[in-house]
Formats: sequence, C-alpha cells, structure tokens
Amino acid sequence: MEVLGGTTIFLLVCISCLLFATWRSRSRKGKEPPGPTALPLIGNLLQINPWNLPESIKELSEKYGPVFTLHLGPQKVVVLYGYDVVKEALVDQGDDFSGRGTLPLIKKLFQGTGIVTSNGETWRQLRRFALTTLRDFGMGKKGIEERIQEEAHFLLERLKNTHERPLNPSSFIIHAVSNIICSIVFGDRFDYQDKKFLDIIDWIEENNRLQASIQTQFYNFFPTLMDYLPGPHQTLIKNFEKVDKFTTDIVMEHQKTLDPSCPRDFIDSFLNKMEQEKGNDDSKFTIETLSRTTLDLFLAGTGTTSITLRFAILILHKYPEIVEKMQKEIDSVIGRDRSPRMSDRSQMPFTDAVIHEVQRYIDFLPINVPHSVIRDTKFRDYFIPKDTIIFPMLSSVLHDSKEFPNPEKFDPGHFLNADGTFKKSDHFLPFSTGKRVCAGEGLARMEIFIFLTSILQNFTLKPTVDHKDIDISPIITSLANMPRDYEISFVPR
Repeated sequence: MEVLGGTTIFLLVCISCLLFATWRSRSRKGKEPPGPTALPLIGNLLQINPWNLPESIKELSEKYGPVFTLHLGPQKVVVLYGYDVVKEALVDQGDDFSGRGTLPLIKKLFQGTGIVTSNGETWRQLRRFALTTLRDFGMGKKGIEERIQEEAHFLLERLKNTHERPLNPSSFIIHAVSNIICSIVFGDRFDYQDKKFLDIIDWIEENNRLQASIQTQFYNFFPTLMDYLPGPHQTLIKNFEKVDKFTTDIVMEHQKTLDPSCPRDFIDSFLNKMEQEKGNDDSKFTIETLSRTTLDLFLAGTGTTSITLRFAILILHKYPEIVEKMQKEIDSVIGRDRSPRMSDRSQMPFTDAVIHEVQRYIDFLPINVPHSVIRDTKFRDYFIPKDTIIFPMLSSVLHDSKEFPNPEKFDPGHFLNADGTFKKSDHFLPFSTGKRVCAGEGLARMEIFIFLTSILQNFTLKPTVDHKDIDISPIITSLANMPRDYEISFVPR
C-alpha cells in the first residue's frame, strides 16, 4: 500500500509539474483572448443560442470585445468580430491565419484532403494548380462568359416553357449554375432531363434544407454522440456520400478515356500532373486528392452562386419597384436583342448595386469558412496557440452599421453615391479575403450578373402572395444562411 501510495504521489507531482510548465510557457507567450467561462464537455453551450450562433457571437462581442474565445462543446475557437480585426488577421497577418480550421461536420464530410479543407503544402500546391488550370479552361475569360450566356439561354427557354405556372425555381437555378462548373471540371454540361444529374440536384437541395435541422446544428457540438443517433443529419451525410460517389465515378471514367496529349478538362489535367509526379513519394497529386478536389469544386461552384441567385429572385419579387428600375437600366444598356455581358456592368450602376446588396444582405457565410493559425501567433495583445480554430465573422463586416446604415434592411443605396454612381466598399467581403479568399470569386460574379440580368431582361417576377407577406429573412444554419422556399411566376416581357 505504501508503494502504491508513493507511486500515486509521484504521478500527481509529475502531472502538477507538467501543468505548471505548460501554464508558465503560455503565460510567458502572453494571455489568450478573454471569453465566457466554459463548462467541461459542453463549453459555452448554455451561454449561446445554437440555432442562431452569429447573433450570440454578436452579443458576446459587445461584452468581450472584437477578439474573444468561445468553446463550442469541447472545441475552442477564437472569434474575430469587426472589419478591422478581420482585415488585420486575414490580410496583414495573412500567413499566420492561413490554415483551414474544420468544424466536426465539415471534417466528417470533406476529410481534409481537397482544396477547400486541406492545409500546409498540400493546400498550397492544390490551390496553385487549380487556379492555373481553371484559368487555362477559361475561368475569368471570354470563353467562359460565352458558356454562361449559352447556359442562360437554356435556362430562359426552360422558364418560358413553364407558361407562367407558379413554381419554386430552386432546381432550375441549381441545374443551370452547376452546368458551368461541370463544363470546366468534367468537360461537359448535363441535359436538364438527365436522370442521374436530377438525382444529384435533389440530394443537394435536400441537404440545403437539412442544414437547418436541430440534429445537424448539434453535430458541431457533440459529433461523437451524434454519429450514433438517428436523425436528419444522417440523411445529410448519406446524401453527401452519394454526391461524392457521383464525382468519383466521373474521375474513374476519365482515367479510362484519358488522352494525355489532349486534356479535355480539369480532371484530365490533374491526371496528367499525377503522371508527371510519379516516383515522387511526397507528391500531393494523388487519386484521393483529385477525387476530393473535384468534389470541392463541384459543390462550391454549384452551391454559393445558385443560393445567391435564389435569394436574389426571392428578394426582388418582393420589391417590384426595384425590378422595374433594373429592367429600365437593362433595356437602356443591353436592349432585348442580345445577351448581357460583363462589360455591360460598368454602365449599369443600379443593377450592380442591387447585386452587391443581395450578397451583403444575405450574408451567406456569416461565420466564414473557419480558419486556423498555422503557428503560435501574437495578435494584438493576445497569444493564440498553433492550430486554434478562428472564426473571422463576415457578418460583422457585411452588417457593420457604421458602413451600412440600417444593415438589416435591404437597400441598394448602400452601394450608390448621391449622384447614382456605384459606390465601392472595402467592407464588401462575401468571398472572404486574404490567402484563403474564394478561388472562384471571378466566376461567381460573372454567373450572378449574367444569369440575373438575363432573367430580368426576359421576364417580370410575379409573386403568388401579397408583397408584404413575402419573408426574405434568411434561414440561419450552422454552416450558411439559406433562402426560404417560395413560388413565383415568370411572366414573359
């Protein structure tokens, strides 16, 4: 018993010394950001609203300042609230904050191997290759503009064939937008009647709805527990796996039909890069990273833009006076006989302001895609340990009342000068900023402008309910803000 007691005392002394050494090391490096006291296991769950995390974070920032610590269950994160700290971290100290932090649900779905969620040298090489290759296949160039115009024509024909019947335009928009990234990554578009692709669209739409479920929200707090519980989150994961299989099958088919001398698309170019890297044991270009990067590009290229356009139509059919003013500008600059093109935008300040205001108002990713610090980091007066997850709150930038008076109100005037010219704002960061800025920003801007102006050039938006009863407020989820379901009639002009 004496030996056992002595061993116990020795272990306690060792643990105490270790804890003291860790505390002393941390205290020498500086104090960590303040924050509410966290409880074991559940963290700050009792002090926040899991169904509206951005609002809870806003309230906490008023008490703890622009840089503070928050515990989501056992997971510690540091929140950056306000334009100044977001810019200072992501731009001025961009390298320190260039890591990708992953919440449990993102980690479960994406596994950290593609361009969106990878880190370190893998991320640097994949991003460099992706940006170069996507440019080679027309992204940001005139070639892809013509491709968007062509797809917009297909969408317009589909809308005409509804014969003014009220409908939810969600699947129409997702299909059209998705075909753009498909043509770049897969080498071809999908027919609107393609059964396999219609299934993919259905799974994506269902997952957009499932994000708002209680179970999905709680997955980021208690992932191990939620893995064993039934619920909508399990359906979301299964749907994601189906989409993953769809893109992986396309990669496998490309392997069989590859002509190295004539790459058809992004996948072929990646396969050629894999061949060049053969024999390099440290190569980041593997079939696994190709499959994951293909999935990342497909989902990112489909989701953000299609959701923005769905929001835009929802908002605009509530405000016919805004639509009428946009249509006058469209008729004046573009007319009715040709497709809109990006060069028109500079002559259309009101339309440009409306599109910017849609993106600002909807605040699609209020928490941003989480970052992390890649090393022990000194930020302002605080010490942030390596690998700490960072929430650079885009909502605090896009809804800053000093920059945008009445930020909760939809008002294109936020982006207009008194003389009606377009007003730029440094606070317009819907695609984030810094080293992790969205790689597809240029493509998304082009798609949103051409698709939306094409629709308004050809149709008037007719609501199925009174304008005052149209709810344009976003549905808040743990990952993104989503538009409410609605029906609308597209009336030919």
